[in-house]
Amino acid sequence: MPFTELQNELDDRAAQGLLRRRRMLESAQGVRIIVDGQDYLSFCSNDYLGLANHPQLVAALQQGAQQFGTGSGASHLVSGHFSAHQALEQALADFVGKPAALSFSTGYMANLGAVQALVGRGDTVFADKLNHASLNDAMLLSRAEVKRYRHNDMAQLAEQLAQTMSGRKLIITDAVFSMDGDIAPVPELLALCEQHDAWLLLDDAHGFGVLGEQGRGVLSHFRLESPRIIYMATLGKAAGVSGAFVAAEAVVIETLLQNARSYIYTTASPPALSVALLASMSILREEDWRRERLQQLIAQLREGLRGLPWTLMQSDTPIQPLLVGSNESVLALSEDLRACGIWVPAIRPPTVPQGTARLRISLSAAHDAADVAALIEALHELAL
Repeated sequence: MPFTELQNELDDRAAQGLLRRRRMLESAQGVRIIVDGQDYLSFCSNDYLGLANHPQLVAALQQGAQQFGTGSGASHLVSGHFSAHQALEQALADFVGKPAALSFSTGYMANLGAVQALVGRGDTVFADKLNHASLNDAMLLSRAEVKRYRHNDMAQLAEQLAQTMSGRKLIITDAVFSMDGDIAPVPELLALCEQHDAWLLLDDAHGFGVLGEQGRGVLSHFRLESPRIIYMATLGKAAGVSGAFVAAEAVVIETLLQNARSYIYTTASPPALSVALLASMSILREEDWRRERLQQLIAQLREGLRGLPWTLMQSDTPIQPLLVGSNESVLALSEDLRACGIWVPAIRPPTVPQGTARLRISLSAAHDAADVAALIEALHELAL
């Protein structure tokens, strides 16, 4: 029976320490949460600015639902494109310094839609080997030729570009790598695009709201602008709500609107979410203290975790990975922390390369110094 084969595969996964499971939150997202009936200090969330349960966003979402209802009713191109969607897209384009933007239901759908709409057979995609799964799936579904380069290895990428003589060229990369926390060398990537007449698609899911002036993202962080850059960011992490967008030149956005299947053939997100996101963007612009606190907490954590038997990987972002090694060891360490009332997720292959299982410590502006001190103390005690 096929079911027997499926069960055997699941059993094999469990034996390797790779079986995933969901844990049920019974509270709003925040620094302190209730999971499976237990209270935890959380270092799990991508809610980097502490906005996921912000009263202003909750009120804006309620107001948006009162005005527009709970559902959009159709795809954007049928009858599901509301004035709130349009206002958000314009605000996002202005915020990141691009001529136009297009909203998507998720970052996964944004990447699928953008890559498939821009390249196909006869074209070439160049991809960092540590890219997010959505970019990997997008490049495979595009049917373009795929060339992967070693993580942030500009020399290898340059060789690959020089060897590609025809078709469109599209470099795709995370801006902030979701499991390592490091930032892509965007200026060098853009220089290669200029040299080899290529586009650059940046997935700034973990940089938007955190990096740059007012949280405008990785382009602001590096003080870059170029019509070659296609910028994608998600809105369910630092922005605290849901969704994603692509910002680029007007001709690129129009091409996506006409050809991105994950945009055309799906129901639009509820317009009330756009109302909440407009409120979120006001907070991003006005409350720099959130990003300042993040930097203070990052420095505190990195100093406090010196001398541990595990390696804290290099990162200047709220993603602070503690490299443990084996699946069994990282699971045990995560469970030991949970017994201390602290929730830090164990990340294992295939999300990360074999032998690099890690704790992914995520900091939030909603944390305070005492929260970080508690995590530091627990890890030092568990290292004894």
